[in-house]
Amino acid sequence: MMVSDGFGPASETFARQYHSWKEGSPVNSIVFPLDKILVGQSRTQSSSSLITDSAAGATAFSCGIKTFNGAIAVNPDKIPCGTVLESAKIHKHMKTGMVVKSRITHATPAAFSSHIGWRDLENAIAEQQLGYNPLGRTVDLMFGGGLCQFLSNKTEGSCRQDDKDLIQQGKFDFDWDTKTTRKDFDQLDENAKLPLLGLFANQHMNYAIDNDPSIEPSLDEMTEKALSILKKSSQNSKHGFFLMVEGSRIDMAGHINDPMAMYHEVLEYQQTIKAVMKFVDQNPGTILISTSDHETGGLTVGRQVSKGFPRYEWDPEPLSRVKNSSEVLSWMWAKAIQDETDTKEYLLDTIIGQGLGLNDISKQELARLFSWKYSGTAIEFFAVMLSDLVSRRSQWTTMGHTAVDVNLYAYGHQAELLRGSYENTDIGSFIVDYLKLDLDDITKRLLDLKT
Repeated sequence: MMVSDGFGPASETFARQYHSWKEGSPVNSIVFPLDKILVGQSRTQSSSSLITDSAAGATAFSCGIKTFNGAIAVNPDKIPCGTVLESAKIHKHMKTGMVVKSRITHATPAAFSSHIGWRDLENAIAEQQLGYNPLGRTVDLMFGGGLCQFLSNKTEGSCRQDDKDLIQQGKFDFDWDTKTTRKDFDQLDENAKLPLLGLFANQHMNYAIDNDPSIEPSLDEMTEKALSILKKSSQNSKHGFFLMVEGSRIDMAGHINDPMAMYHEVLEYQQTIKAVMKFVDQNPGTILISTSDHETGGLTVGRQVSKGFPRYEWDPEPLSRVKNSSEVLSWMWAKAIQDETDTKEYLLDTIIGQGLGLNDISKQELARLFSWKYSGTAIEFFAVMLSDLVSRRSQWTTMGHTAVDVNLYAYGHQAELLRGSYENTDIGSFIVDYLKLDLDDITKRLLDLKT
């Protein structure tokens, strides 16, 4: 099950057209891996809103139910609902895994592996994911970011509110083997010991546009390694494994309207799809499902710029000069403020000129950016302001989620059964039927054990 968080149809159009322009190729020659396996659409609203968030969206996939925005695998009454991952583990004795670029405790992976009434309670989600929950440990492999959620608040970089050292506790109580560096990752092979926790960033993993591959693995690298480990570890089982993969940061680029950060995330997700398709080809009886929980950013590719007879413009050239995400550039500006090197010249030449590749900034735009440091608002707002310089030249319409129907993709065994337009809950129901799971029994166990 692959989730391209926040990835809507316009984002795919943008990525294809920009890629075609960048490569100097005819647009009809650009066929992404996802293009080959499009089967339909997924409708995305939650129980509390016509526009879902990632928590409710992922719960639709994991539990097969509609719930309220912010809910992590609980129903609208905040009662835990059994997930496909938990049933795969408990009923089918399948190996289970999750690979993401967000914190592993973020909404989407959390909704497959924990139960809580509010998505921001990530300290508690981390504990449940390790096995401190009524069902015990149900996940065998986790790759992603979010190390800070597992470190005692007495440790530098921790984002826990308590002094629990979940790395040590998890090792003692559930035998978790934890890896945190690129070197650790590279040394893993198909014979890796499970359960395996790979946390390769303190918070979210880097955007692909910013990532130094010597420090963090990419989504496709993590996914390929997870596939090899889970396949080998389940070779003596007739049931195989269940893996959830999320292209987490497509969504985050949409939230800050950062087109080039989004482009590189989409490209990385396409590479991951290609790798999984290859695995499916080599392992008959496997199915790949990919869809988005929602669209983010309301991207529109082009606009009408004249009255009367319409003239349409969409120019990818300014985007080609962007070297970094606005997230990284905002951190650079925050450090300059801390070091008292925050001059207008540094902002204009280094942050905007070199980072964004823009040389047509007006005095008003520069003054607005420079005044941010006196505003008292969070650094995330400065990142949005930087993105705005580029995104307004790319015609974004919103920074939030939208109610767009998203594409549904499937490849492999029985993929044709997903052809058509479905509610997001139907995807969860398909997984239940495909694997012959029993979510009602898991729900009952959760309630009985909790009681």
